[in-house]
Amino acid sequence: MMSVLSGKKILLGVTAGIAAYKTSYLVRHFIKAGAEVKVVMTPAAKDFVTPLTLSTLSKNPVQSTFYDKSEENELWNNHVDLALWADLMVIAPLTANTLAKMSEGICDNLLLATYLSAKSTVYFAPAMDLDMYQHETTSSNISALEKRGNVFIPPSFGELASGLEGEGRMAEPEEILGFIENHLLQSLPLRGKSVLITAGPTYEAIDPVRFIGNHSSGKMGFALAEVAAGLGASVTLISGPSHQKLERTHIRRIDVVSAEQMFQSTHQYIEDMDIAIFSAAVSDFTPKVVSSQKIKKKKDHMVVELLPTKDILASVGAIKKEQYLVGFALETENELENAKDKIKRKNLDLIVLNSLKDKGAGFGLDTNRITLIDKKGKVQEFGLKNKKEVATDIFIEILKSVHA
Repeated sequence: MMSVLSGKKILLGVTAGIAAYKTSYLVRHFIKAGAEVKVVMTPAAKDFVTPLTLSTLSKNPVQSTFYDKSEENELWNNHVDLALWADLMVIAPLTANTLAKMSEGICDNLLLATYLSAKSTVYFAPAMDLDMYQHETTSSNISALEKRGNVFIPPSFGELASGLEGEGRMAEPEEILGFIENHLLQSLPLRGKSVLITAGPTYEAIDPVRFIGNHSSGKMGFALAEVAAGLGASVTLISGPSHQKLERTHIRRIDVVSAEQMFQSTHQYIEDMDIAIFSAAVSDFTPKVVSSQKIKKKKDHMVVELLPTKDILASVGAIKKEQYLVGFALETENELENAKDKIKRKNLDLIVLNSLKDKGAGFGLDTNRITLIDKKGKVQEFGLKNKKEVATDIFIEILKSVHA
């Protein structure tokens, strides 16, 4: 299963404690979880673990000073850029000295300047001897950081560098990883929710070679699945024929071909879903008769009699209980009127309107331009964006209702 840290940018701060040697293992854990890692150290921390080790493991330069000296010039290390780059910051080990400086807002090295510039969540894992950890000043400093929104990773009990045994030992790298993953999971807005998404086209066979289909690539549906999983949801993706691939391996993918197969798969899972998003471009018609052999070209013309396919969205709307249903509407004329009518007819909570008239929107493209219409008639128009951003906009609107 993919870690919640996959794709995250982690800035690791290392201070001058004996536990600094464990940061090489911590970097490896983050990398294996799918995160990108950069390291910033206090100058004294380099006495305990080398920047070369951490840069090799992280595949990024390690920074410890405000500027890098060379024979010809000096290059400034921008602490603001470092802080803004990170999705989260982890300071491990955190010595009593740096802990006190963070508590008081002292800024005398690159790591502290970066901490003071951080906009993301900061996790800190103290490491110090027993008496130092038990001192009331340390307790006060830890409380001060927590009150400012920083997240405390408690030290473990064990043998310390002094030979004493007790609290103060930095949590092991795998414990730090697990702590951060659990903390992030608890804060995800769709944790515990099940989401069903349909994507791609459907193909309706005429014979073993030919079919009726459309130009849908599935890109929009796959983007929705990735965003939903990133928000903590358990995602089931029912996809028609598509070359798209999922980045997150824990998304359940069900591949179908025809509208009938998509209908059956949808009804197999819909009862257990909290949210269902129907972005697939399902064929409206299917051949009445499917030839078991390839049809030979013997005449100047051929007539294929078509029958309407089952309306998946309407069928789900007719039986829905507490599910939040989202439909898509691709229109070429009277867009708003047709979309609003579709909401009522199919018992939807939200509809995503696309228009083939909009440049940069439509099948096979990496961008889309949408209008969201809810069941109360509220209309929101969005500019042209990539489909991952469009998916995020859709879920922002869904979350307003789900958590209302």
